Amino acid sequence: MQGPPLPMPAPSISTRARAHLRSLAHALRPVVQVGAEGLTEAITKATDVALTEHELVKVKLGPGFVGDRKQAARELADAAQADLTQVIGRVIVLYRPRPADHPKNKERPRISLPS
Repeated sequence: MQGPPLPMPAPSISTRARAHLRSLAHALRPVVQVGAEGLTEAITKATDVALTEHELVKVKLGPGFVGDRKQAARELADAAQADLTQVIGRVIVLYRPRPADHPKNKERPRISLPS
């Protein structure tokens, strides 16, 4: 099921900040894996929870995933209200800043982006 290509969302962060996030994501392992079922409600919920906890996450599209990877990445970013930082192969990198009042901020500082 391939429709017309989705327009890229307007960048919400600068190119320099995106490069910084890509460098931070290099050492991360995927925390969410998308299977043959594609983008389900459970995948969206798991991605939302992971973004709230970690801010920057990798999502892996498994070998059973059939469909356009870039379109799936845009749909997942929109559903999770996150910034699509990178799509490389079957790996999607998403970023969403953690709320300032989140309890995790005491344990782990928020990611600071260059201006």
